[in-house]
Amino acid sequence: MEPYIPDTLPIDNLDYGRVLGLVGRANAELARYDGLLQGIVNPTILLSPLTTQEAVLSSRIEGTQATLDEVLEHEAGIKMEGEKEKDIQEIVNYRKALMAARDVVTERPINLGLLRQMHSILLDSVRGSNKSPGEFRKTQNYIGKPGTPIEQASFIPPSPMQLMNFIEQWETYVNGSDIDALIQTAVAHAQFEIIHPFNDGNGRIGRLLIPLFLFQKKCISSPMFYLSEYLEEQRDEYYSALRGITREKDWNTWVLFFLEAVAAQARRNISKVKKIMALYEELKTRILEITHSKYGIKILDEIFSHPIFGFNDIARQTGIPITTCKTLLRQMREARILETIREPKGQTGAVFAFKDLLKISEEKADV
Repeated sequence: MEPYIPDTLPIDNLDYGRVLGLVGRANAELARYDGLLQGIVNPTILLSPLTTQEAVLSSRIEGTQATLDEVLEHEAGIKMEGEKEKDIQEIVNYRKALMAARDVVTERPINLGLLRQMHSILLDSVRGSNKSPGEFRKTQNYIGKPGTPIEQASFIPPSPMQLMNFIEQWETYVNGSDIDALIQTAVAHAQFEIIHPFNDGNGRIGRLLIPLFLFQKKCISSPMFYLSEYLEEQRDEYYSALRGITREKDWNTWVLFFLEAVAAQARRNISKVKKIMALYEELKTRILEITHSKYGIKILDEIFSHPIFGFNDIARQTGIPITTCKTLLRQMREARILETIREPKGQTGAVFAFKDLLKISEEKADV
């Protein structure tokens, strides 16, 4: 098997008669989701668990096993052991890369420098940190079963000698235009995975780019549309559709799969965001009734941003006086808004969980 030569962009053999009907539906569902997003005063805070869940699920596609609860427990100071700790660090890095890239694309277009920056963050001090973080590969990589020699590879990406030509063409394409922004997103994601420009982490970087590109193309008002829930559930079909491009030049199946993924995930996101907003509005009234405190909304925002948290962390983050903070948390626990998942011991503070929000973030919705 020789290194693959990617198709020239834009793709000139798409069957637009097959894809345009689904294009309209996917764009409509995405617009409905974005309309909801625009109605949230601070979506970064309110939808923070969905961002972490995206990092969990995108990393799971690559083999990690940690859950959303475990990541948040780790960040609240509960220690994990062995492989679980390594999994969690990869997930935390994914979220850091996403948030750093989100800040960049509000100022300037996606470029190769951003790819390298995201990759450097993704592989910082984790498995793969010895595989040239932040650098495009200079050696031939390939895809196959672990331990398989290149002669038995299932796919060999472009030669490193031609890599820069292809990735620069990709950069030109993502900063240009195509017949439709969602079709362009589908093509850009697939082409990135085919080029496989890094020694490790290509799948995760490729999925990180989806919300960034949709934001750049003004399909969404904030880069907070995450597709990994659908892609993780449909992993076999996801990879099969990508393989169809390199084996049979079948871009149509891939684009149709991607458009269906966008439409389905938009519907799921709408359901989850509505539930999160309803929970927030309900608790805004309830917490003020329970606490009669001017700090009620401040602590509410914090538990939505960090639904598993240590006492010391929430006191520091909110600036609420320690005695008042203890009283507020006790009142919220008695009202069953919060649960204690670790009791205080010595110098180690208690850890609390906001289970209602976690349940919404992790729930499986109908496609």
